[in-house]
Amino acid sequence: MMAGLQGALPRQSATPGSKSYGTALAILSFLAVALIGVLLRPALPVDETRYLAVAWEMHQSGDWLVPTKNFAAYSDKPPLLFWTINLVWSLTGVSGIAARMVGPGFAALMLWQTGRLARALWPDQPGIDTRATLALLGLPVFAALGGLTMFDAALSVAVLAGLLALLRAGAGARLGWLCLGAAIALGVLAKGPVVLLHLLPAALTLPLWHPSRPSWRQGLRITGLGLLAGALILMLWLVPAAIHGGAEYRRAILWTQSAGRVAESFAHARPFWFYLALMPLLAFPWAWVLRLWPAAWQADWHQGGLRLCLIWSLAALTAFSLISGKQLHYLFPELPALALIAARLAGPAPVSLRLAVLPFGLAALAILLLGAGLLPAGPALADLHPSSTLTAVALILLAVIWAALTAPGLVGGAILSLGLVLSANLVVGLTDLGRRYDTAAIAAVIAPRQDRGIAWIDGRYSAEFNFAGRLTRPVDLPDPAELPAWIAAHPGGVILGTSTSPGPGWRPALHLPFRNKIHAIWLVPDHPMPEVKP
Repeated sequence: MMAGLQGALPRQSATPGSKSYGTALAILSFLAVALIGVLLRPALPVDETRYLAVAWEMHQSGDWLVPTKNFAAYSDKPPLLFWTINLVWSLTGVSGIAARMVGPGFAALMLWQTGRLARALWPDQPGIDTRATLALLGLPVFAALGGLTMFDAALSVAVLAGLLALLRAGAGARLGWLCLGAAIALGVLAKGPVVLLHLLPAALTLPLWHPSRPSWRQGLRITGLGLLAGALILMLWLVPAAIHGGAEYRRAILWTQSAGRVAESFAHARPFWFYLALMPLLAFPWAWVLRLWPAAWQADWHQGGLRLCLIWSLAALTAFSLISGKQLHYLFPELPALALIAARLAGPAPVSLRLAVLPFGLAALAILLLGAGLLPAGPALADLHPSSTLTAVALILLAVIWAALTAPGLVGGAILSLGLVLSANLVVGLTDLGRRYDTAAIAAVIAPRQDRGIAWIDGRYSAEFNFAGRLTRPVDLPDPAELPAWIAAHPGGVILGTSTSPGPGWRPALHLPFRNKIHAIWLVPDHPMPEVKP
């Protein structure tokens, strides 16, 4: 795989629009590393396990209009990811591996779309599509988050589809606005109205960056028609879902999860500079490549493509900096903009990653010393056993660094990115760390007892065990005052919580580690019978 990537750029055809074997090889390499990650590590709680549970319950109920979590209406997220997982299951049968490859599948589509967008923006640049694909793959944030079961890759596919539609519409394509509307609807179904924060700035400034320089009137017409078409397409799901889901679900999807969240999000729970501080990480390694800095100063920023990338990325950065709910993955749809800038500035000449790989070389050395027992391992590293795994991962990481330094052009960044993700998955999957985050052990205990009742007594339950246990009925959530009545109604049931939660009053049958806590399992048949006084 690594050797193939090293040859990707030299084999790239110099004819714009020709078949790009380098792009295909980059996409296949990403999918291979993502599949290895899925096979090595468990579904990560609470997000991945929750989304798998929602997809599983959709499969169980056959209701594709209103998703459920723990068999209650789930309005936090739209249904596109769950639909896609169920479509895959219609071909493969219910499979955790198949479901967890849906997210990477969307990310692979992002790689292809980024290459297409690069070729559309700079048709006179031979090989720009492969360079853009490799530049995106070379961002470790993309390679890591793209391998997870999340909504951001699907949202990014919609954003990239919208930008490609804007290019066609600005050039006079008759149905370009309809394609824009379909992309907007797809984005809302992927993650909600937030797609507009990523897409509208580019749409509203179409005359500033489009190569054909359409008029402002034409740009507004395309944007307005696209919004109207998107709303009409969205109604095909929204109206029947709002009717079918009832008043509470209707209120949630029409207000709480859209305008309500935005209205409540300006409390600045995190500082406005949060994303600025993360930029060295988001743009790694390309922000660390010294040769790109002089190229940036010399670049013609009046070019439409570079101008689009700046509008697209800076507008989203500003908007999300003002909103308090900040997470690293919220700017995932802007990673292709960073990749396009890096690909355009780098050109076909080699780039050096010496500065970028330095911290990882030191990290590999530290891991090697830990594995050999020459560095003390504190309590935070207690789960990193066996130590032989650390030694093997350190050697792999050193080999990856060497390959990245010797590879041509942007291929080195792609090798480094995939190698880092592969090394991280090896650490999780081959040490005790992975077992601590695996829901399988607890699910195996509670699933056989679901007909007799399962209760969770430790606050919020995110359906962590519903998919792993293939549960077909909800986990009950009694509060402490309701627990005695629940026990009386479920004489064969099982109670699950943490060892620090107020238990039912007798000794747990099992203690199992999960995440950062020890979980306790009480069997109701073990309930001591009250003494009968004569």
